[in-house]
Amino acid sequence: MVNWDPLYQTALSDEEVIPVSTAGVLYFMRYEVVENPGTFLEIATTRPETLMGDTGVAVNPTDSRYSRFIGKHCWRPFPRAKIPIVADEEIDTEFGTGVLKVTPAHDKLDFQIGQRHGLEIVDVLNPDGTMNTLAGEEFVGLDRFEARKRTAEKLGELGLLVREEAYQNNVGYSERGNVPIEPRLSEQWFLRYPRIRETIEAVSSSQTRFRPDRWIKTFEHWIENIQDWCISRQLWWGHRIPVWYHKNDPDRVHVDIDPPADPENWDQDEDVLDTWFSSWLWPFATMDEPTRKKFYPTQDLVTAPDIIFFWVARMIMASFEYQGKIPFENVFFTGLIRDLQGRKMSKSLGNSPDPLDLITRYGADGLRFGLMRIAPQGQDIRFDEKQIEEGRNFANKLWNACRFRQLQGPLVEGVLPEKISAFSACVLDCLNRTVERVENGYANYAFTEVAQSLYEFFWSDFCDWYLEAAKTELQSSDSAVVDNCLKVLDFVLVRVLKLLHPFMPHITEELWRRMGFGSGSIQFADLGNLRADNRLLVPCEILLAKQTYEATTIVRNLRAEYRIPSNKKVRMVLRAPARNDFRVFARLVNAGPFEVDPDFAAGRGIPFALTPLGQVFMPIEGIVDLAAERERIAKEIAKLEAELATVRAKLANQSFVQRAPSAVVAEHRQREINFLRKLEQLRERTDR
Repeated sequence: MVNWDPLYQTALSDEEVIPVSTAGVLYFMRYEVVENPGTFLEIATTRPETLMGDTGVAVNPTDSRYSRFIGKHCWRPFPRAKIPIVADEEIDTEFGTGVLKVTPAHDKLDFQIGQRHGLEIVDVLNPDGTMNTLAGEEFVGLDRFEARKRTAEKLGELGLLVREEAYQNNVGYSERGNVPIEPRLSEQWFLRYPRIRETIEAVSSSQTRFRPDRWIKTFEHWIENIQDWCISRQLWWGHRIPVWYHKNDPDRVHVDIDPPADPENWDQDEDVLDTWFSSWLWPFATMDEPTRKKFYPTQDLVTAPDIIFFWVARMIMASFEYQGKIPFENVFFTGLIRDLQGRKMSKSLGNSPDPLDLITRYGADGLRFGLMRIAPQGQDIRFDEKQIEEGRNFANKLWNACRFRQLQGPLVEGVLPEKISAFSACVLDCLNRTVERVENGYANYAFTEVAQSLYEFFWSDFCDWYLEAAKTELQSSDSAVVDNCLKVLDFVLVRVLKLLHPFMPHITEELWRRMGFGSGSIQFADLGNLRADNRLLVPCEILLAKQTYEATTIVRNLRAEYRIPSNKKVRMVLRAPARNDFRVFARLVNAGPFEVDPDFAAGRGIPFALTPLGQVFMPIEGIVDLAAERERIAKEIAKLEAELATVRAKLANQSFVQRAPSAVVAEHRQREINFLRKLEQLRERTDR
């Protein structure tokens, strides 16, 4: 008994059958007891179209409702025939009526019952799922589902259909043909799996590590319940089975990769091997011995978890069978890409974008990097095109940063200088920390963390902060200062391109060549030491740079509070010791003019912010319409006071507090706190 695909008319293995929850019908019909005319056994079935192949009726021997009928017979309605009533412990007394029509040719359980009780086997289906002559003249040629309707109608005409009930059940669908499979009696080639014990031990002992390891339980469940593998197929989509039959003596069979010496006297089997059978032999079929010694076994296999059984487990078995060792040390299971509703992408649903269209819009590297950033280890991915757009934007950022460096002049030869600025020291310290995170990510197969670490370092630490800070040094009249800054820029860019190359191979290759960082391809470039020498990274210098960046964020927020555009220069006064160099800070906050005055006496109403560098005052008279600003803030205060009153009224209502879910009450209390805090800030701003 095999799984049969009526569309492609081929056998399938159990792993190629997908259970699909299907809305069906449960038909209740009556079979008359031969020895007791007028007495009927009621039977429930989802497949009345197979009743023409019924050769028995079965009940559970412990079911007192039917024990008196065991050993008697029923009349099969059509073609009318007397069939035995047998007792079998496999009958589920809770399903339907507890009586089973036994069709040995069309159900695996029925086949087993038929074998135990010597029941006749009557196959009423053609290979394409239509009814054959054994089904009766009026059904010949009907499709199986059309025959189901016609059978129910005829049962009704005969007064043997009791009722129909809606029924939800799992129906096995062919993974390849996407049609309900048919259990079918067929002569096929089967394989008893080899090296099962060694395969289980290899995974359980971590000789072969599953990453993430939660897939071990799935693997163990399958392999502990393993069944012989149907390896022959009737479609020519694989290697032809290497079996020959002698033309004059059918009992003579030749099994070998090579044909018999006298092929004219032999006929080769018409079937082919299951494609997964060919796949598990891949290392042995594609590589000669010298090549195999060089590449096999390997370290890593990267695949999706839906083929753990199809390929991964079988590859391990084959390696133990032919090599006596594991084929790979690690198996990394990627996630499946699903749509935003969590559905698996498929052509039939129309929810799968064309990768070539995505590449046209966002670039191959944008697509690749965008996906890697949203692919948690071993988990399915909810595809969001916005993430692919971010991948494209990151590629643009990388290109523009390298273009900016080119505009500053040719590469500056030599190692990092001993004297670097605080901002150079800070970015190199961030680089070292990023390299550490990248190495840890690779060690733990956390590739999304690697991609995110590189994204954050390059976009934020390097582009948003360091490149802006470096513009002050690059405009220096001191050539040594400029050269030192360029060396740091080149040092970082070389390492960024190397680190990003596995994720963005095309743009990093192009920029590597354009920037002149190496004579050959970046993929063959020696990684070398990716870190900067820690002796260059003076802690107090790094702290100064971080304080400058933090102060910049605070002052930019102050500007935003007063609706001052970021590109508009505004006077600022820093109350701090004048001995420090604040030119970079002045550029980052777009101050003009910028003053450092440790004794600055601030008049009433001047906005200010407390920063790690000191107090920053921003005289806004003449820049901001103070009357309009006061009016705007007053309106915002009035709106917040109204919202606060609404929240407080609810919280004062004991009925609401006692009956509403605790999370809702907690949310309202937090809103009250947030409104009070915001009101305090606005009133303080009004006073200023």
